[in-house]
Amino acid sequence: MSTLLLVTLLLPLAGGVVVAGLPGERQLLAKQLTLAISLVVLVLTLVMAVGFDPGGERFQFASSYTWIADFGVRFALGVDGIAVVLIALIGVLVPVVVAASWNDEPTGGRSMKAFFAWLLVLETMMIGVFAATDVFLFYVFFEVMLVPMYFLIGSFGGPRRQYAAVKFFLYSLLGGLIMLASVIGLFVVSNNQLGEGTFAFDALRQLEITPGTQKLLFLGFFIAFAIKAPLVPFHTWLPDAGAEAPIGGAVLLVGVLDKVGTFGFLRYCLPLFPDASRFFAPLAIVLSVVGIFYGALLAMGQSDMKRLLAYTSIAHFGFIGLGVFAFTSQAGTGAVLYMVNHGISTGALFLIVGILINRGGSRLISDYGGMARVTPLLAGAFLIAGLSSLGLPGTNSFVSEFLVLIGSFTTQPVFAIIATVGIILAALYILQMYQRTMHGPESLTNPRLRKARDLDKRELATLSPLIALIIVLGVYPKPVLDIITPAVEATMVDLGATDPAPTVAEEGTR
Repeated sequence: MSTLLLVTLLLPLAGGVVVAGLPGERQLLAKQLTLAISLVVLVLTLVMAVGFDPGGERFQFASSYTWIADFGVRFALGVDGIAVVLIALIGVLVPVVVAASWNDEPTGGRSMKAFFAWLLVLETMMIGVFAATDVFLFYVFFEVMLVPMYFLIGSFGGPRRQYAAVKFFLYSLLGGLIMLASVIGLFVVSNNQLGEGTFAFDALRQLEITPGTQKLLFLGFFIAFAIKAPLVPFHTWLPDAGAEAPIGGAVLLVGVLDKVGTFGFLRYCLPLFPDASRFFAPLAIVLSVVGIFYGALLAMGQSDMKRLLAYTSIAHFGFIGLGVFAFTSQAGTGAVLYMVNHGISTGALFLIVGILINRGGSRLISDYGGMARVTPLLAGAFLIAGLSSLGLPGTNSFVSEFLVLIGSFTTQPVFAIIATVGIILAALYILQMYQRTMHGPESLTNPRLRKARDLDKRELATLSPLIALIIVLGVYPKPVLDIITPAVEATMVDLGATDPAPTVAEEGTR
């Protein structure tokens, strides 16, 4: 039994309690402790990723403790190749968010000490939701994760923060309650088949559930995950939450929390309900492809930079959904890699937009112009992150996008071709925002930007890891793919799906 994962999970929670208990005047100490703890967690997640054996047991660094014995609930943790890369993404993004929020001024007289305490609590919940191997424990993390993000948005966000926080909370809570009905249903089915109820993932995926029951249970999980992802038409909370969240909160909201939905599709929907997954796959693919175009078209019409980025994420999650429900190992591997790469590239874009807002005091694209003349380093970082978001070859997103499309083409050629057209729209909305803010005539409505300072040392240190990952994973993604692929293949085995064999035309038919 390994304690590495357990320590990684509990350390930020303990740190959040300590930071929250500091005297109100110890703001600097709160920042320093939060950064130190998040860096230790980063080291632990990297140790876990390096120590993970792709050819070994499916779930590694496992630990299990009795929690609610009467209902067979255990505090059971473990990571497969999908979970370990997403936890590593959390490890990277949290210290970046801490550094990016270092000089933020709280709204309404609130203390930034509370912001950093909630940030550490959120880190524990995010790690827990990916590491849980007990379905009931997963549900608990899934729901409790809403609380710190609710306070981060509602207490430290923009002018409409309270509306956005409540909308985010209610949507996600509703999805969770629907999922709870399916969690209870799984317990009942396991009790009928095994003689005792269980929530253990390994035991549940061995159950023989009738197709009709599978469809009902699948829908409970699917709706919750579709809201979280979000897929169209369950997406309406994201533009408000993404626009009103503080920049650090927006990075984690779009970079990590949304991935819980697509992770849930792979981890729970496909292995536990294979017949229902095949039945509902056409619907999921249609919603995904619609999301690609819907998110892209609405992004092109936005004047608010943060809202634009929120809509771009809806389009990106369409590609991930297509990869998940194409039922090939290539598409599934691309979808998981897309989750990681989206967190990196969109996280960088949100940080860059935050720096722009800090300089100009406005979220409107029209209030900027010609920024590249005075902030060339910021413009360069913006360009790299933007090119990554639109999937330019040589950047990280290209690899994942390519895998999704080529893997989807073998089983869903029409939808793969349609989705490919969405890449053109991505180029339009990203390059349009870059052009209007970084080039063109200097802003007439915001003349103080003519003397705006370029990236300082802290901002450079904040953006550099993400920019480096964009380039490194674009050139050499093999180490990450080696971890992800066996876990996706195991999921395909649970689903009963096999990759289509390549066809070769006979001599006489060519």
